[in-house]
Amino acid sequence: MRSHAAIRRLRVLAVTPLLGAVLVGVAASPAATAAGWAGAASRLAFIRGGMLFGVAVTSARSVWAVGLAGSARRSAPLIERWNDGAWTRVPSPASASGGLLNAVAVTSARSAWAVGQTGALLGSKPAPLIERWNGTAWRRVPSPDPPGGGIVGGVAVTSARSAWAVGQTGGVFSQRPKTLILRWNGEVWRRVPSPNAATPGSWLGAVAATSARSAWAVGCACNGPVLKTLIERWNGTRWRIVPSPSPGTSDSVLYGMAVTSARTAWAVGCTHCTSVKPATLILRWNGTTWKRVPSPNPAGGGTLASVAVVSARNAWAAGYTAGPNQHRRKTVIEHWNGTSWTLVPGPVPAGSAYLFGIAAASARSAWAVGLTGGLLSAQPKTLALHWNGSTWK
Repeated sequence: MRSHAAIRRLRVLAVTPLLGAVLVGVAASPAATAAGWAGAASRLAFIRGGMLFGVAVTSARSVWAVGLAGSARRSAPLIERWNDGAWTRVPSPASASGGLLNAVAVTSARSAWAVGQTGALLGSKPAPLIERWNGTAWRRVPSPDPPGGGIVGGVAVTSARSAWAVGQTGGVFSQRPKTLILRWNGEVWRRVPSPNAATPGSWLGAVAATSARSAWAVGCACNGPVLKTLIERWNGTRWRIVPSPSPGTSDSVLYGMAVTSARTAWAVGCTHCTSVKPATLILRWNGTTWKRVPSPNPAGGGTLASVAVVSARNAWAAGYTAGPNQHRRKTVIEHWNGTSWTLVPGPVPAGSAYLFGIAAASARSAWAVGLTGGLLSAQPKTLALHWNGSTWK
């Protein structure tokens, strides 16, 4: 078992939008250990020991989900596909080298990107991992590896010649992570200069883009136990930090974001994130400034890890409830109707359940993914929920 000092460090420095949410959740449990996730039965489509962190849709009949299979010390990237009524596992080219995938973005049935890290989940020097779907198979694409390693937590694609991937330098235990932004120019991935907050550490966990000249990225500015929201914007020439609300006297973190136009964007996360009762946090860009929008909290508090937008009057956010016992957490789903955010009932799997990613194809079709069984259970299982226009199942 790791020391409480190491657990506290995880709470402060957990660094990707989804793995950050995972590790902050783990750290909130006094009995947490870092060696939790159990081995996988790799021949199954829905394997034991699996977690799903990201999801993307091309249509109601075609969905991609990514995550990890295996354990915290020996994990392998996990890719699953929903194709006209059934989930199947799709081989990842990085399975032999280990690692995991945090996020996936899709532009068509023949083009998708998935990003994450190689090596063990809690390794000291992971390397960025980027894979591409060409319509037939996933292929690994070379990417810059910063000195000391790095993690990629989010990806966004605007065309065949323009994509973004964001994350941090170093590993999960890095004491002074720096923002990491990579850009695809149609031929290669290159590192792009990215600003850091005036704090010892900064990281980015999610990115969204509307064009080659407009993109947003969100994450956290870390200063010991004090965490503040971090939002950066690409204006077609360079990335700049944009002021953002960071409510509360404790810590606030942004894990997910979505953009629909130059005047509308959403970012979600939590405030008082490492306390026993975190609160959901939702920010909205109105074309001029970021402002906090009231969001409901489940009993005991909660965290939002991902957001998806269908229209100006239809958006979804997903996450999980709070509490000191990671085996009793439940999924959280919230909906924006153009006026306010409300909690929406969803399935309640036995035991614990988390949601880390959400994506929407239309008003009548949306997907949310995560895991059941608890983060540190012997056999956590992948979880996928579907919105059919009236209920989540």
